Amino acid sequence: MKTISTQPIAGQKPGTSGLRKKVAEFTQPGYLENFVQSIFNAIGDCSGRTLVIGGDGRYYNRQAVQIIVRMAAANGFSRLLVGRGGLLSTPAASCVIRKYGADGGIVLSASHNPGGPDEDFGVKFNGPNGGPATETVTDAIYRASGEIDCYLIEETADIELDEPGEHRVGGCRVEIIDPVADYAELMTTLFDFEAIGQLLANSPFTLCFDAMHAVTGPYAVEILERRLGAPEGTVINAEPLEDFGGGHPDPNLAHAAELVRRMNSDDPLAFGAASDGDGDRNMILGTGFFINPCDSLAVLTDNAELVPGYRDGLAGVARSMPTSPAVDRVAEALGISCYQTPTGWKFFGNLMDAGRITLCGEESFGTGSSHVREKDGLWAVLFWLNIIAVRKQSARAIVREHWQRYGRDYFSRHDYENLNSEGATALIQGLRDNLSTLRGREIEGHKVAYADEFAYTDPVDNSVSRGQGLRILFEDGARVVLRLSGTGTSGATLRVYYDRYERDPALLELDAQKALASLIIAADTLAGIRQHTGRESPDVIT
Repeated sequence: MKTISTQPIAGQKPGTSGLRKKVAEFTQPGYLENFVQSIFNAIGDCSGRTLVIGGDGRYYNRQAVQIIVRMAAANGFSRLLVGRGGLLSTPAASCVIRKYGADGGIVLSASHNPGGPDEDFGVKFNGPNGGPATETVTDAIYRASGEIDCYLIEETADIELDEPGEHRVGGCRVEIIDPVADYAELMTTLFDFEAIGQLLANSPFTLCFDAMHAVTGPYAVEILERRLGAPEGTVINAEPLEDFGGGHPDPNLAHAAELVRRMNSDDPLAFGAASDGDGDRNMILGTGFFINPCDSLAVLTDNAELVPGYRDGLAGVARSMPTSPAVDRVAEALGISCYQTPTGWKFFGNLMDAGRITLCGEESFGTGSSHVREKDGLWAVLFWLNIIAVRKQSARAIVREHWQRYGRDYFSRHDYENLNSEGATALIQGLRDNLSTLRGREIEGHKVAYADEFAYTDPVDNSVSRGQGLRILFEDGARVVLRLSGTGTSGATLRVYYDRYERDPALLELDAQKALASLIIAADTLAGIRQHTGRESPDVIT
């Protein structure tokens, strides 16, 4: 074991999903080592503990796994569970942590961000519940990164990552595990595999899952094709690649172009889905029909009794604040609690650990349940397939029936990416300064009822999270939300969310952008979006 002298490196502050930077930063001498040692220093004595390690397979994943294994051994961990090939999807890492009673895990991913030598990398710590580190822990990691003076590492050769087996690194036992097996076993306890298998064996029902050359490929092939009997080739872009095949592993209409084309072709498929870089996001498509993530959460909640793992009822549900209130209406009808949290999965974890919720979701294509403590893309796909198999209806028909019963929440998110940080900050600060003056102002036929900055008091531990997004609510129930995202590694990303509720059965089939057009103009008038960003239109619309 070696003790290597070092000094703090500025900027190692983890966000809601850990530390994300360009590969060039992480590969600087001591950069990764400093951050990993800061994690270990923050969580205290590591002697005798068990740690899970794996990632999404992006560029630098394998090298980082080897460094973390040697550092964990030097810091006293007695057992490491490492995904074969250095791979573990984010929901699978949570599953493994929980199943084996590990003391936490290090997940290597920058989620839906691009990968490659010139792109993004990320490291985050998950706690013993399998969920992202709490704000208390991330604050402790950041403090430790500012006080670090050395890191510990075993001076040994690299271990074999591609074959299952055990290794000794110092006094630590390192187990190379099948990254898919434990997760796949968990899915069989939640869903009716027999019913889904019969659906997939029915030739008129055609399915495509786009793994986007990311980590979900092996999971989807094993579950959808091998266990459920979907035809070989149902999973496209199935091989995880270090640069995601040169694509952007974000499952939305802009980046999953091949899947969208198949769903809207002259011979369209019955059901389509995609997942992201680390496997925690999902996009669901019906024939020629995009299912908004907000609607998806509401439909899953409304039909949960049809799925074996949820037949005993739901403790409650939760959504991130920018997500539309579609699920709120379902929760009210079911007589269960519905919570509104800031963006970030760790807030859902607290509610799950306290037994307050079973399902949860956010508008950024994340849906999940208490089976793990992360959002879970493939789980959402299986949930949809289970509902379709039982109801014997298309995804499109199920959503349309839902709208007829509950009304439709027209919703859209506009992303302005790689903005000048000063301009983006000025936009938010300028609107923040004027929030108190907006009440009663009428723009494009919408009169402001009130405007505020969302703050959240956790009902479990009473912790308070402020500065969680600027909200403008109108008297007709429409809403605009603006926030800066913390998931990028360069520049700033502005996210603007629009939603309005429609109950008239004759007005439930409009194009979402047309239905929201007046809100989009109103938001630009109030916040000066084009003025501050210099953009005439967003980079991505979902």
